[in-house]
Amino acid sequence: MERKVGTISRGIRCPIIREGDNLANIVVESVLDAATSEGFELRDRDVISLTESIVARAQGNYASVEAIASDVREKLGGETIGVIFPILSRNRFAICLKGIAMGAKKVVLMLSYPSDEVGNQLVSLDKLDEAGINPYSDVLTLEKYRELFGENKHEFTGVDYVEYYGQLIREAGAEVEIIFANNPRTILDYTKNVMTCDIHTRARTKRILKAAGAERVCGMDDILTAPVDGSGCNERYGLLGSNKSTEGMIKLFPRECRDLVDEIQKQILDKTGKHVEVMVYGDGAFKDPQGKIWELADPVVSPAFTDGLRGTPNEVKLKYLADNDFKDLSGEALKEAISKRIKEKSDNLVGDMASQGTTPRQLTDLIGSLCDLTSGSGDKGTPVVLVQGYFDNYTN
Repeated sequence: MERKVGTISRGIRCPIIREGDNLANIVVESVLDAATSEGFELRDRDVISLTESIVARAQGNYASVEAIASDVREKLGGETIGVIFPILSRNRFAICLKGIAMGAKKVVLMLSYPSDEVGNQLVSLDKLDEAGINPYSDVLTLEKYRELFGENKHEFTGVDYVEYYGQLIREAGAEVEIIFANNPRTILDYTKNVMTCDIHTRARTKRILKAAGAERVCGMDDILTAPVDGSGCNERYGLLGSNKSTEGMIKLFPRECRDLVDEIQKQILDKTGKHVEVMVYGDGAFKDPQGKIWELADPVVSPAFTDGLRGTPNEVKLKYLADNDFKDLSGEALKEAISKRIKEKSDNLVGDMASQGTTPRQLTDLIGSLCDLTSGSGDKGTPVVLVQGYFDNYTN
């Protein structure tokens, strides 16, 4: 019988994961138990996805603010440090800022405006226009910012991040000066020792600072790349992708976990005879249309995945074929013509008009976004997501 269902995304309930747990076994057992409970079967090319959070938790990849402070002090000198382009987040950055401030005598905090890298607003574009401010060239002091724009609380959290970050730095024992600018060179008027906290533009920012005469430049990806006093670490991403665990601890992005996804794939094959794909995912790569916030605060959507998830989709647009190539057909003849076109499509549709409007993004970014929306970030209790039928098409 012809299948009448395409892609299905299922959140899979799992036990609470603790450090040292055999995560591969837990994930496999949870997926197979769910299949038995809900009456579905695994198929070849199903995708089992697990959140980066449970991977890092099983690895025990945690660090204290004292470990952050020690590494910052070692790498940036411990005197006046410029901290530039952070995102506005209590969960993602505030705990890191606390550790950074503990490793300095003074912090010059340079905030990008009107919003941070992922879209959290400090002030609206309309207010900038009314004030005659050019964000590409104008540098604002804290006093000027307050004079022009007053207090601006985040639309969703209700937090005035300017006040919050300033107070956090002072409580950590450092002096603080806050400015607003978008040219990374501006910070060099205040200090030559700089930590750049942007995520996806960090390589460019580092290059600009070094070329402009900075003495010491670190990104968040350069802090805790190795253990400090027995702490966790991330050799590739450092502090990037970390989350607040407690008031004094962060959970870092998972360390190397390719062996984990390969092991889950192998266990499923051994137990079911099905060849599934497996990936670890963090933030989805999408933008909220109301708050204008780009979700991706992790350095990548997926830090580890099996080989079958490399590349981008290779799809034709059904509505294009129906409206153009086969506009004179209908019913069964139309179905047969489109099915034949799909079966005969080439392995590379770049430049083919029939593929226009399909999404030319990495498979892991697309599937990871689907999984992030499925699992949520609250109390659903489904840190594993099973995606079925993603690689099907109209002919299956």
